[in-house]
Amino acid sequence: MTDSGIRNMDPDDRESVVQLLGESDPWKRLGYLKEDWNRIFCPTPQGRDCYVALLDGQVAGVAIVKQKFLLGDYLELLGVAVWARQKGIGGHLLQYVEELVFKRTKNLFACVSDFNISARAFYKKHGYQEIGPMPNFLIPGSAEMLLRKTAGPARGKEQ
Repeated sequence: MTDSGIRNMDPDDRESVVQLLGESDPWKRLGYLKEDWNRIFCPTPQGRDCYVALLDGQVAGVAIVKQKFLLGDYLELLGVAVWARQKGIGGHLLQYVEELVFKRTKNLFACVSDFNISARAFYKKHGYQEIGPMPNFLIPGSAEMLLRKTAGPARGKEQ
């Protein structure tokens, strides 16, 4: 691999990010169109921490984090290009985000569609617990599963 790593997303990454998300499930099944992604990434989501993973100089993955969600942060989106899957990009990007988040808070939340079996297994492998379903949250007949990974209670006994 050459020119690999993770960095903050910049406006020049927008087209690559929109393309990778537009070609990917679960977002296609959830009804997201290229127009939706263009609106979300205009040029980058405001008030969010946005990162891209590079593989051989190309944008291979994206992560968006919203700070201050419940008693932690929320991983709003984690996506890997179809051509870059099964190469460790998603795990590397998730680990990068977790290292940043757990320096400032104790919890990281995410959601995954109930039908997205591979994503559910991915998050479980990385230490996330399914908190519960949110039925009919994005599309009828499907639930979004709220996930949490924690570094401990938000409030603990003082040492």
